[in-house]
Amino acid sequence: MVPNTGTIEWMTYEMNIRLRHDAIVRSLRRNGTSTIAELAQEVGASRRTVLRDISALRDAGFVIHSEPGRGGGLQLDPQSVQTTPRLSVAEVFALLISVASMRAAGNLPFSDLADAGLAKIEKALPSDKVRDLRRFLDCLYVGQLSPLVDISDLGAMDPALLPAFEAAFLGRLHLRFQYRDAKGSVTSRNVEPQAMLILPPLWYLVAWDPARNDFRHFRMDRISTPEYVGGTTFRRRYVPFEDHVRPVLDLPR
Repeated sequence: MVPNTGTIEWMTYEMNIRLRHDAIVRSLRRNGTSTIAELAQEVGASRRTVLRDISALRDAGFVIHSEPGRGGGLQLDPQSVQTTPRLSVAEVFALLISVASMRAAGNLPFSDLADAGLAKIEKALPSDKVRDLRRFLDCLYVGQLSPLVDISDLGAMDPALLPAFEAAFLGRLHLRFQYRDAKGSVTSRNVEPQAMLILPPLWYLVAWDPARNDFRHFRMDRISTPEYVGGTTFRRRYVPFEDHVRPVLDLPR
């Protein structure tokens, strides 16, 4: 079932809340004492929103003291830690694909412990998040990189990729980004993301490119400013892979 626009908006809303909560905790740890007004200005939210955030952080296990009066403010207990899990689908997916990529490369020590730990994390997710995670993993493939491929220019991947992928893959939404090819030329792309392919150490987005009426493999370290495009959805296509490429869900554990 394809999530509707409301589902995508809710995913973005939850992501923004997590980012704001993390920013508040970092600010309190860094500054020692902060007022509601200072936090509101720092995270770009209203005083009422920050008050709700503080309440939610306390519910999650953070010990935040309030000192009234002039010179007072909010203080985070330095020994305070979060006691309730807030892992998102994208965060668990990031852990799973890291393990899968190391397993595909043949260099994953303590693999049994890693699998057991990931299984516990997955069990902590609500059932709807587990369904999203399975659908996300269903788009992930691994294989072996040809020794003839030049990886001398391997770069870092844009941190915005994973949250953009989460919305685009789960919602079957178009993905828009800037792409730099091997010659350094940059073009704007608007594609239908179909799969993610790991050929260690390279990672690829496999997408249907309507402008070229064909599949294209985009090296993820050459993608910048990715964003999903709301509105029109697309159908999932069969992606022809080489024989050595396998779905990550089929990998032996």
